[in-house]
Amino acid sequence: MHFKLIIAFIAEDKTNKVLNAARQAGATGATVINHARGEGLEPPKTFFGLNLETQRDVLLLLVEEHLSRTILEKIAQVGGFEENLGAGIALQIDVEDAVGISHQVRKLTAVVEEKI
Repeated sequence: MHFKLIIAFIAEDKTNKVLNAARQAGATGATVINHARGEGLEPPKTFFGLNLETQRDVLLLLVEEHLSRTILEKIAQVGGFEENLGAGIALQIDVEDAVGISHQVRKLTAVVEEKI
């Protein structure tokens, strides 16, 4: 079984909504890193030297490769990434190897066999 790591940078007010959608699309869990900051196409706005940018959350999802595209698209849809400037981005990268995921492999085996 092969895995991909989906990394999503989203506004913190959409984190729970995106996590729920990812789980419905087949993700078996996630790690959330709160209060990240970033800069996109437009520089952040300031008011008397104070940043007015919203905080971001970083979601890390280790997902089975056959489910990864569906989960990635669901995250983008629920997060409104294509419709709203600065709503967030998500990307996936190949995972060479991983340990500590035997419980996920057992759960995903039947799900993946249905997809193949």
